[in-house]
Amino acid sequence: MTPDRYKKARQVLKHRQPDLTVIMENVHKPHNLAAVIRSCDAVGIGEVHAISSIKYFRMRQKAASGSGKWVNINIHRKTSDAVQQLKNEGFGVYCAHFSEDAIDFRQFDFTQKTALIFGSELEGVSDEAVGLADGNIIIPMMGMVQSLNVSVASALMLYEAQRQRELAGMYERGIIEQDVMDKVLFEWFYPDVAKYCNKHGMPYPALDEDGYMAEPLKDRTGNIRKLP
Repeated sequence: MTPDRYKKARQVLKHRQPDLTVIMENVHKPHNLAAVIRSCDAVGIGEVHAISSIKYFRMRQKAASGSGKWVNINIHRKTSDAVQQLKNEGFGVYCAHFSEDAIDFRQFDFTQKTALIFGSELEGVSDEAVGLADGNIIIPMMGMVQSLNVSVASALMLYEAQRQRELAGMYERGIIEQDVMDKVLFEWFYPDVAKYCNKHGMPYPALDEDGYMAEPLKDRTGNIRKLP
């Protein structure tokens, strides 16, 4: 950690878009998973969702360029669980899927609270996802093959979302609350200490403007503890 890197991280968090997310339904190929995560980080998405029966994802860090460290992945076992959670949080859920009433992604309003579902490399989104979603969004194509690689499709839609949100001034509003930002920054730069604090029920030490701990690590009774 350096002061410059800490300040950059703070700036990145100020631009995060917590009301925009992606749901990856059975996207298992490591390079595709990594590429989607990389695009999410690039447009300011800090939290994504993945539906899979596989307990552990294998993401290629080289392909992700380290973005996996900065983007949180929530794993769900069932499509219905992920969709219901996001709907309960006020998200509109839309599938990247061709249908008669699908909306051209360039005509869709990405300034609303939106979750995009992208399907597996071979089969696309499931019938269950289509049935649960609020609608479908498509990328018009003129070729013989009417599909794109999942990482390419997600990048196109996410950058359209970024364009619309930037024009609407949404990246300058500072949506994330300060206490949440402080928590995330501490966990990014001091993961071992954060894990220790959570295990022992201790609050995170405050950080100064350069990202260094401004006070010693203390337990709930105020006693100073050694750093792990």
